[in-house]
Amino acid sequence: MDHFYVVTVIFAMGLVTFALRALPFIAAQWLQKHPMIERLGQSLPLAIMSLLLIHSVIGSSSEHDAGPWFELIAITLVVLLQWFSKNPLLSILAGTALYVLLRNLGVH
Repeated sequence: MDHFYVVTVIFAMGLVTFALRALPFIAAQWLQKHPMIERLGQSLPLAIMSLLLIHSVIGSSSEHDAGPWFELIAITLVVLLQWFSKNPLLSILAGTALYVLLRNLGVH
């Protein structure tokens, strides 16, 4: 294999990776003023988190015989704690602890 070719390909891949990582920072000054980007910034994070949550619940609930109940109970606790305390760290820690407890005490 030609060493020059391999080095050139690795350099090109590194350059493309760097450019893709730097592009949001370079284009931020123009993108922040666009109304469509503002709307996406308001709704997209919630949509992505919801999809990740649904995907995680479906994946985790298929690993044991109890169905989605452990996951739904933990999610309910997180939502309630976040609603009343507005403390994300407390909500996440309590929800995670409850989920681990339910999985370890529940049906395998």
